[in-house]
Amino acid sequence: MRAWREMRRFPLAVQLLLVNQLGVNIGFYLLIPYLAMHLTDHLGMSAAVVGIVLGVRNLSQQGLFIIGGSASDRLGARGVIIAGCALRTAGFALFALGDDLAVLLAASVLSGLAGALFNPAVRTYIAQEAAERKAEAFALFNVFATTGALIGPLLGSALLLVDFRTSALTAAGIFAALTVAQALVLPVRKVEPSRGTVLADWREVLGNRAFLAFALAMVGMFTLENQLYLLLPDGARQATGWDGAAGLVFLVGTVANLTLQLRITRALKERGDRARWIATGLGLMALAFLPPAMTAVGSGGPDGTAEAVLHALPVLVGALLLYLGVMVAQPFVMELVPGFGRSELTGTYFGIFYVFSGIAAAVGNAVVGWAMDTGERGDAGWLPWTCCALFGLVSALGVAWLHRLGSLPSPSKPAVPAPA
Repeated sequence: MRAWREMRRFPLAVQLLLVNQLGVNIGFYLLIPYLAMHLTDHLGMSAAVVGIVLGVRNLSQQGLFIIGGSASDRLGARGVIIAGCALRTAGFALFALGDDLAVLLAASVLSGLAGALFNPAVRTYIAQEAAERKAEAFALFNVFATTGALIGPLLGSALLLVDFRTSALTAAGIFAALTVAQALVLPVRKVEPSRGTVLADWREVLGNRAFLAFALAMVGMFTLENQLYLLLPDGARQATGWDGAAGLVFLVGTVANLTLQLRITRALKERGDRARWIATGLGLMALAFLPPAMTAVGSGGPDGTAEAVLHALPVLVGALLLYLGVMVAQPFVMELVPGFGRSELTGTYFGIFYVFSGIAAAVGNAVVGWAMDTGERGDAGWLPWTCCALFGLVSALGVAWLHRLGSLPSPSKPAVPAPA
């Protein structure tokens, strides 16, 4: 309830986009986690074909964030948000209506392109509308996103009792409703004419050495955040011998997010500069992987319920620390990104920043996956957890180093872009 009360203090446009993110994550997570199962179990596709369908969706999104960011700057974030939601509606409807590979690939491209459009556009709109309260706005954004990510899979598992088509049409219906609401409620904002070409905008952002260094330093945050969907659920399942234990990871995060996110952001905002808290958050994220690492050494399957609970505790403690680290760092990261350059390029900065995040997530997951396989073969269950702790530590040190060099902007004083 505190989040709802705080939300009412923002302009109506920001309120809508916060609720929008709740709906976006509900619609996304009620379908996508079950897509691979549908393709294999219901349509009889091979693992290779399933990998192609899922990879096309991911590539369409991660590789085109820069397009969505530039479109937000030049056409206005409002129109790009609406177009993105409309495309996601069409893409998810195709998943419901088509069974052959060509239709499924088209659905993957549309749903991926949709995310590439509205993800940077939503953050651009919030950054512009929230003004000096960006940190609180992005903290609330995190609360609504996390809540949607919990509700979505629960709703999806219930709808799958009917069939996958019902799930896909429900998801498409959610995005259709969001599209109509955005068209009706989001105010039109005047877009200042750009002084140059799109390529010139990209060159300007990519020539900002401080921004590129910051984006590289944040690779650890994106890699570790992705372990909420890979390593931590796997660790919970192995510790307890129960597939449903993965849901406990998300439950811990949602409860912590709802109760602590706003309090943490408000308390830290007035105490020290943003870089300090970003580095602290990354340090917490690194620390989160140590309890599971210590208990993974030589641990076997649980013998009874009591032992399963004891085995699960280090993983859940790690999940809580990871969520706390994200809650500390992420709102201030989102607040800093627009400060690296001209306000007219806010969308482009967010777009390129999320291209880095996509690459980081892909490479980081590959490294963690390799460590999981190697650890399993060599009786070294601690290996993937230690890799993640090192990722977080390196990122924390990177941000601290950039802060010491004076390369990071503050909310009141943007950084001066370094020459290319």
